[in-house]
Amino acid sequence: MTTATDLGVRRFEVHVPEEDLADLRRRIAAARWPLKELVTDRSQGVQLATIQALVTYWGSDYDWRACEARLNSLPQFTTEIDGLDIHFIHVKSPHEDALPLIITHGWPGSVIEMLEVIGPLTDPPAHGGHPGDAFDLVIPSLPGYGFSAGPAETGWDPGRIARAWAKLMHRLGYTRYVAQGGDQGAAVTDTMGGLAPEGLAGIHLNLLRQALGSVSGLPADSEAERAALAAVNTFRTSGFGYFLEQATRPQTIGYALLDSPVALAAWMLDHDTDSYYKISRAFTGNQPTGNLTRDHILDNITLYWLTGTGASAARSYWEGGRAQARAAGQPTPQVSLPVGFTTFPDEIFRAPRSWVEKSYPSLTYFHEAARGGHFAAWEEPELFTAEVRAAFKPLR
Repeated sequence: MTTATDLGVRRFEVHVPEEDLADLRRRIAAARWPLKELVTDRSQGVQLATIQALVTYWGSDYDWRACEARLNSLPQFTTEIDGLDIHFIHVKSPHEDALPLIITHGWPGSVIEMLEVIGPLTDPPAHGGHPGDAFDLVIPSLPGYGFSAGPAETGWDPGRIARAWAKLMHRLGYTRYVAQGGDQGAAVTDTMGGLAPEGLAGIHLNLLRQALGSVSGLPADSEAERAALAAVNTFRTSGFGYFLEQATRPQTIGYALLDSPVALAAWMLDHDTDSYYKISRAFTGNQPTGNLTRDHILDNITLYWLTGTGASAARSYWEGGRAQARAAGQPTPQVSLPVGFTTFPDEIFRAPRSWVEKSYPSLTYFHEAARGGHFAAWEEPELFTAEVRAAFKPLR
């Protein structure tokens, strides 16, 4: 539901019809199960006990309306950029001189990932911080994700999204701002840094996406460098299935993701080893790690289901792959803006400082966090908040 405001920005609220939730419950109850995996780990994919525990809770105790109410308690908007309706959360700080910040989520995430950091980042004193650390927050849904429209044409790669985000910040009246991202959000934020649109003062990342594409030229002498190289190689050989399918055949997997909520949930769980086991423990033993609780995990999965964005979100990998192919052999735009980087220890690989410095000569902040993995803002919102504050403090 939307209502018009000025500047082409429309207020937005979430109101899911009850029949859509009833249909979801019906499909969950009619789930068909494969035979149990023949191994004791995740090497054959999402384990039967994990997905059955998730589905049992999803169909009986989970309440989407609680998530819906939480989203509607926040200022949400949509606006048309480059012919596409973009959804975003926009929370202004009550403190003067707050630094505008645009945060971009990844896959299989959404704006749900960022909900726990909104309060600490916009109103630090209410969360044990200082007013001088306050941010105005803009948290958009990537094209084809959540409540943003799915592109009707090709070309919505990280570069086009980066330019759209610059237009969004300009439309909101921000003449100086910073950007943050991980996973697919890291691709967009890194690209923003390379484009250096007017007003962008610096970026912060928590995934070194270049190393997932190629480790050529990165040092492998120290113990930390060799460990990172081994982790990247492990991911490429045994954890790359979802990446390859979405980068080459997103439409094919999309049929399953739009037709079966159980298939959607399993596909979204099968991302990286660390987050998989953390999510598995949340459902099979009700032992959440940090903020990765059963309800928060299902908030994210249910959002994908209700918006029917499984296929359009997967297509972002196809777009990214095509963009990389077009750029092959061409000089990569060097990021000259200040760059902050945080390595979370349970990420797909722990990016050592030497790798980050090689990728970003303009690095101004680097830190290895004590805890957290791929979904850092979601899993460890307090640590993530502290990292964002520290990274951008010199730019205030």
